[in-house]
Amino acid sequence: MNFKQHSYFHVTIDYKTMERNYFIMKSPYEEQPIEAWVDITKEIVNEHPLDFDVITSVVLEAWERILDTKIGGELEIGKDVFPSPQIMGNYLHELIPALLSRKYPEKWRKEIIKEDKDVVYIPDTDYSVEIKTSSNAYNVFGNRSYGQENSKNNSGKSKSGYYITVNFEKFNNSKPDYKPKIKKIRFGWIDHTDWKAQKSATGQAAPLSKEARENKLILLYESK
Repeated sequence: MNFKQHSYFHVTIDYKTMERNYFIMKSPYEEQPIEAWVDITKEIVNEHPLDFDVITSVVLEAWERILDTKIGGELEIGKDVFPSPQIMGNYLHELIPALLSRKYPEKWRKEIIKEDKDVVYIPDTDYSVEIKTSSNAYNVFGNRSYGQENSKNNSGKSKSGYYITVNFEKFNNSKPDYKPKIKKIRFGWIDHTDWKAQKSATGQAAPLSKEARENKLILLYESK
């Protein structure tokens, strides 16, 4: 399979003129049975320029740095303050791209404009990566909009493409001395149709489907 013939909704941007060009190509999984998804996933992640060991080491380093952080040079995370899972996820979301861009400045950079993925691959943006984190033991979640792909009239970053997903433990007030861990790190491809928005009118979360979680993501790391 040639990946370039099986890509996704994409926006190219001339950063000098800020002109945006929109085009749509197929997902690598389009019209393919679920039985074929695992092999497709292996192919497209193996051709990706981001090495599995690099992903794992950067995520774990980001987590350790967060836990070693002092707020205002005084309050220690995990000792004096215990941030919510949402805040810890936001820290990971910011620090993972920062570490990658510092380690490999010619290849990776952080998001600059809203059309960018969280981590942009400078030589070829088709390989740019989104990051999703969750304190849930197994799944990750997008917001309700993740079930809808963007278009020229609804601009923004594509919801389909490569993803790093991270599951982590949250702080436990009953065990203040326990140091929460990264539980799972996965890497693969998620299509916007894999996010299942809640049916309730007030529901905001869009969990990743079980089929996508098990067949479109490769498990890189799991803590014991």
